[in-house]
Amino acid sequence: MTWNEFLNRAATSLPDVDWTDVLPALLAGIVTVVVIKAGLKLAIQRLRALSQRTATSVDDGLVRVLEHTSTTLICIVGVLVAVGLLPLDDRWHDRVSQLWFAVVALQLGLWGQQAVSQGLVQHAQRHGGASSAALSASATLLGWGLRGALWVVIALAVLSNLGVNITAFVASLGIGGVAIALAVQNILGDLFASLAIAVDKPFEVGDSITVGDVNGTVERVGLKTTRIRSLGGEQIVMSNAELLKRTVANFKRLQTRRVAFTFGITYEASADEVAAVPPIVKALIEADPKLEYVRAHFKGFGQSSLDFEVVYRVKDPDYDVYMDRQQALNLALMRALHERGISFSFTAPAVNVVAATPPRQQADGAPAAPPGGGSRHPVPAAG
Repeated sequence: MTWNEFLNRAATSLPDVDWTDVLPALLAGIVTVVVIKAGLKLAIQRLRALSQRTATSVDDGLVRVLEHTSTTLICIVGVLVAVGLLPLDDRWHDRVSQLWFAVVALQLGLWGQQAVSQGLVQHAQRHGGASSAALSASATLLGWGLRGALWVVIALAVLSNLGVNITAFVASLGIGGVAIALAVQNILGDLFASLAIAVDKPFEVGDSITVGDVNGTVERVGLKTTRIRSLGGEQIVMSNAELLKRTVANFKRLQTRRVAFTFGITYEASADEVAAVPPIVKALIEADPKLEYVRAHFKGFGQSSLDFEVVYRVKDPDYDVYMDRQQALNLALMRALHERGISFSFTAPAVNVVAATPPRQQADGAPAAPPGGGSRHPVPAAG
């Protein structure tokens, strides 16, 4: 095809429009752009003023979404309005309608992308106290997934509107997605477990937890693994999926600590002295403002002691506070029982004493030598 033939074909494909129709259409397009921008600015100002009087964050998010309206797309809308007013044939009107759909879809995609970002930021601020610039890796991954799904849907809708058959494309995406999911199912399991930890928050960085036989402090929650600093000092790396399959005890969210301990006194104590022990323990516990008395009972008769069981609560969840109060209670209990002449019992180790056989006397009165030679001093018998 020569250059002249190309120019002739292009000239014949252009619509035959009188220039007297172009000026009104151009003015209509300009007016459309001005009206849309003025209306959008007014709506943003009204919503911003409303958001300052309300405590909800929905109107704030709506303001930020509307602020991300594309000026380029608004200008394209003005051009489409102008072209729509021209006397064109049906073929051109069909193309203009397809462009209308594409422009609206793109703007909805931009608004949806901003809405996803605002939703993630508000969720992080509400549940994790994180700022908008410090979203966790799991929240970032979730944002990528939502934005990707949004733009895939918009692209498929635009292609379908343009007349493209997307059935085979959607089917290939489904088959490819299944194949990829089967190939990386373990990694995807850890990724979704990371999202579950970020959303449900069974624990956070800095929490002291127990998982199975692992005790320690959470240092980092990653996309695939969680790192725990154990009490021994070593770092333990656990898969997120395996971590969520186990029962997690979170001690940082402990409100009060329930403590139960036992002690015993000797059998020399009388019944009145035994009956006086529980009130003594109760008075000692109630005298401490950080402790809450639950019960104290004479539990039973032990092998070598009269046993008591005491239960109380520590109002502070800190473990060091619990140990300090338990130590103070133990010392106060020792002093109180000592003042009343009551002694704690202890189990004496069993010692078997075997008396030695008196040595045989020789004829001259001297003791006989022990078997095997040498000498052996006689063991005095217990009196």
